[in-house]
Amino acid sequence: MTQPTLILVHGAFANSFSFAPLQAELALHGVRSAAVDLPGHGYAATIPAGYQSPQDLAEFTSAPGSIRGVTLADNVAHLAEAATRAKQHGPVIVLAHSRGGVTLTALANARPDLIDHMVYVSAWAPVSLSAADYNAEQEMAAVDNAALARALAGDPGELGLLRCNFRQADPEALAGLKDLFCADVSDDEFRVALSSLQPDENLDAGGADDRAQADTWGTITRTFVRLGEDRCIPTAMQDRLIREGDALTPDNPYRVRTLVSSHLGWMIRPVEAAVALAQIVAEVAAQSD
Repeated sequence: MTQPTLILVHGAFANSFSFAPLQAELALHGVRSAAVDLPGHGYAATIPAGYQSPQDLAEFTSAPGSIRGVTLADNVAHLAEAATRAKQHGPVIVLAHSRGGVTLTALANARPDLIDHMVYVSAWAPVSLSAADYNAEQEMAAVDNAALARALAGDPGELGLLRCNFRQADPEALAGLKDLFCADVSDDEFRVALSSLQPDENLDAGGADDRAQADTWGTITRTFVRLGEDRCIPTAMQDRLIREGDALTPDNPYRVRTLVSSHLGWMIRPVEAAVALAQIVAEVAAQSD
């Protein structure tokens, strides 16, 4: 049986480090995985000196960042290179979380030959609207955008990027972020997760041209893993994305699974997620032989 490679694509402000606990669990299931850092993420990220403690907010909010000018096209090119290398060794499954779904969708539109199966974990898979435009829809009305707004630092227009202060000590801001990201974990687990995020994210979340296309994206088998306690992308929005994808290609609908998890909880406590993903990998391996 040919062993697939599971490529893991992170969301906004995250990086490959976010997947370390999940990859450890996957390895114990015999799953080969590779977590990528999109351009400007991981060790390529900028951590301004003013972000350290004690913080110098004037320096932090004005320092330039390496992710400035990074585009969705840059992300797609980077993911395509990783998928091309992995494809030399067998089937490729690409898993995307959150904003990473935009990159996965754009790659599937451009190079469906590189992907044998797609897995969206509460991720943006835009069909009728751009990912950004979905945020103004009624399914997102319950999201506490004020929590993230309290973390924003600097002027995105001047910096050319989004910057957040995840190392602040404001108890109200931290409580809001925990409720938004991972209300189902302990305070210590939340602070560890928060410290793994990087302060900068690029501004390009894709546009109307980056929506799923039936003749490319729609030809790839796909799974949507719903996160039942997600407060960043509520289940109502996840279900809408599933419905729209199914309507686009009714002969190739999503396989749907559900984890009882917050937006980040499944990566912080990855045992259940690893079991589900190992099953998907085994199914793809069986179909490839």
